[in-house]
Amino acid sequence: MPRPKTKSDGEVLDVALALIAERGPESLTFAALARESGLSAATLVQRFANKAALAQRTLLHAWDRLDDATRELDATAPPTPRGAIDLLIGLSEEHRDIEAYGNGLMLLREDVRDPVLRERGAAWEVLLTAALDRRFVSVPGAPAGVGYALAAYWQGSLTWWAFRADRPLRDFLYEKLHEFIAMLGMSDTGERDSSR
Repeated sequence: MPRPKTKSDGEVLDVALALIAERGPESLTFAALARESGLSAATLVQRFANKAALAQRTLLHAWDRLDDATRELDATAPPTPRGAIDLLIGLSEEHRDIEAYGNGLMLLREDVRDPVLRERGAAWEVLLTAALDRRFVSVPGAPAGVGYALAAYWQGSLTWWAFRADRPLRDFLYEKLHEFIAMLGMSDTGERDSSR
């Protein structure tokens, strides 16, 4: 009779994700994960087969968490441009400092190297841009593709912040995303800006 799992795969993958987020993808070994999870390396090999499979499962788990966070924010953010800003700032919370952002870029490098993970990134693009587009449906004159444009502006703003990191990311993004909405000639409530 097999022994019951003391930790679910999801719990182990949470530990693996924390490990690579803190120390980089190369730090994810069965020995390191055994130390951090409290499970034996042999048990981990039985579950995940080899290091490549473990790394891929860990990064797929990260995509699952990002999809869940996106859906949750989509369900709670107001259906206005301000809701789009809130959604993107909510997704940025994991980048609490420059170190966390830089470690996230190391994970992104791994994502683009693996076709399965690239597919997940492309699927998330569809999920995110649709959520952002919904925040502009009732805005008169909102351009087609505004969700994609806002997502791209957000990603660029994250990168530019990283070069400075001279103030909290939340404040920087709030300012930059409001500037983007203003460039469209509207307020964050979706009303047309009559001063433009």
